[in-house]
Order: sequence, then structure tokens, then C-alpha cells
Amino acid sequence: MAESLSYLIGEGLNREFVRISKFLSLVLRHKPEKIGLSLDQGGWARLDELLVKTNQAGVSLNKELLQQVVEHNDKRRFSFSEDRQRIRANYGHSIPVYLDFAPSVPPEFLFHGTTTRFLDSIKRQGLVPKKRNFVHLSPDQQTAIKVGRRHGKPIVLTIQAGRMYECSFQFFCAANGVWLTQRVPAEHILFPGE
Repeated sequence: MAESLSYLIGEGLNREFVRISKFLSLVLRHKPEKIGLSLDQGGWARLDELLVKTNQAGVSLNKELLQQVVEHNDKRRFSFSEDRQRIRANYGHSIPVYLDFAPSVPPEFLFHGTTTRFLDSIKRQGLVPKKRNFVHLSPDQQTAIKVGRRHGKPIVLTIQAGRMYECSFQFFCAANGVWLTQRVPAEHILFPGE
């Protein structure tokens, strides 16, 4: 099954997986009201409701396809509840949700991918979540480069997470290894070339 799935993904399902993943990100992270979906305070949606309302919105989705999208998403954006009756986005929400992450001790350094056009603003105000609930940080430079590349020519900022933690900033680690914090003051950011 795994071999045939990877063949199918390579041969055409990949675009469909990306389309569904983007749609799920929209309704589970940002705009559940777009399809009339109800999320609880933890960001969970009932699986049966999600499937009905997604199909009513014209996005063809069944349990099997949803399972494949969740299990094969390279960024592990979504997860099922233990009883597999609910689903939620693991991080990246712009709507208020309580993800019940336990605070974690971060590594000494974390990384943030961005582009040069944002550097002046970051130097003035640090990293702020903008439309999201948290600032997202990467555990390694390679991941940060990929994130920055989505916005243009990438640049990687080094975050002094260990120092921030010593200054009582809280950090949380999402299921996919993305680190989250409320904000990163400019004095805790190492800028390239400085």
C-alpha cells in the first residue's frame, strides 16, 4: 500500500493533497465559519461534521482521503483525537483556541525564516504573531530556509531561545516540532552579518 500510495502521490494525487490540506488549514485554523463548522475551545472539529460540511462546500472528501492527507502531510499540520472522532490543526491558528500545550524548555537556539524586506520591522519590534496566536520558530536552519523561501529570498534569524527562557518567556513545542512563543524581542534575535 505504501509503495502504491507514494506512486499515486508522485503521479497526480499530490496536487489534490495540497488542495485539501490548504482547505483544511483554512477551516481548521482561520475560518471555520466559511463552511459553518463548529470548533470547540481546543480547536477540535467533529469528523462527521467536517466531512458533511466540506462536501456541501464542494470539496470532495471522505474518511480515507482525509486520513491520507493527515498522515502524509509533510508538516504534520493536523491530528486526530485518540478516538479518531475529532480532528484539529496542530498549530498556526488565527482564531482563539486553547491547544493545551505544556510549556517546554527550548534548545539554546531556534531559527526563524523570513526575507530581507521584513528585517527593518523585525529590528524595530522583534517577532510578533501578527494574525496568528504565536510566533513560529524552527528547530533547525534548513527548515527556517524553507519557511523563508515561501515569502521570497530567504534569510534566517537565530533566536536566543535559551536566554529568553531564562528571562521567563514560555515556549511550546507542537506535534511536528515547530516551536511556539508569544513574541521574540529584537534583543534576543541574532541578525545575519551583525
